Amino acid sequence: MKSLHHPHHISFASDNYSGVLPEVMEALSAANGGHVGAYGNDPYTEHLQTLIRQHFGDTAQVFPVFNGTGANVLALQACLPRWGSVICAETAHVHHDESVAPQAVGGFKLWTVPTSDGKLAPERIDREAYGYGFEHRAQPLAVSITQCTELGTVYRPSEISAISEYCREKGMVLHMDGARLSNAAASLGASLREITTDAGVDIVSFGGTKNGLMFGECVIVLNPEKVSDGLKYLRKLNLQLASKMRFLSAQFIALLSDGLWLRSAQHANAMAARLSDGLSQIEGVELLCPAEANGVFARLPQGVADKLHEQFVFYDWDNEGTVRLMCSFDTREADVDALVAAVKEAVEAV
Repeated sequence: MKSLHHPHHISFASDNYSGVLPEVMEALSAANGGHVGAYGNDPYTEHLQTLIRQHFGDTAQVFPVFNGTGANVLALQACLPRWGSVICAETAHVHHDESVAPQAVGGFKLWTVPTSDGKLAPERIDREAYGYGFEHRAQPLAVSITQCTELGTVYRPSEISAISEYCREKGMVLHMDGARLSNAAASLGASLREITTDAGVDIVSFGGTKNGLMFGECVIVLNPEKVSDGLKYLRKLNLQLASKMRFLSAQFIALLSDGLWLRSAQHANAMAARLSDGLSQIEGVELLCPAEANGVFARLPQGVADKLHEQFVFYDWDNEGTVRLMCSFDTREADVDALVAAVKEAVEAV
């Protein structure tokens, strides 16, 4: 088939816009051919379970799913009774970008907390952690944090541990939306286990799509005592059970083998750091948060974003001139430098 797009065009809209890591394409090809068991009864999913335990600990259990919305809703649904609710940041993806899936599919309410940096902390969670035993209020029984946050900031292991301790004292479950967990680990110089299992996270949605997979995420149970043993039934109920699961699992095998997950995340982070450094030197451009992972949030002078949209694809973040610029495993230094030069020219022209 003839390509219907420019194969060398790079955008800054989202790491979802990127293509697929060559190693992942090779893994998909290697998993093809012949017949193997369906619905996870295959050697690839079995091997993935082994790899997941190497990266997340001996108690980890993996459930491959199709997408991030499905992973987040399924993970939280597996932790809550019908009357349960979830506390999250106001900017959290599960609140801001999952449409009504948490409510309509998951059947749970979200209590949101305003933050300046996208990060929760015990004192912030405490604003909504009340009303226990009061039948008129959805019971706050889980906390969901995003790593990296929707503002590009990163939780340190100590910050996660503090939240985990608070959750234990309150009898709450701690969920981590790890759509960009690899980028967070690369930023911190930490292992995946150090910022999840060892920090007290009970269940994590581990992202693959934003780090070079064609499709697929994983729900990983880290603390089986806090999660319903009916998760495998919920996965089917939530339309997240893949029949040809070997192709989901094979991608994660490639990602988690030989450090591919880390190299690709490190590159994306490095490109964001280069972009952030370049923008910081342009008078009139304000960086909202440190670029700790692969995203840069910048407030531009009025009219600059519109001018840039003529050449580049990116998201307007708010109505105050803030834009979100995301880097990926395939972002090139030349792409970053071209964007910085265009911003400088546009700023000087207004």
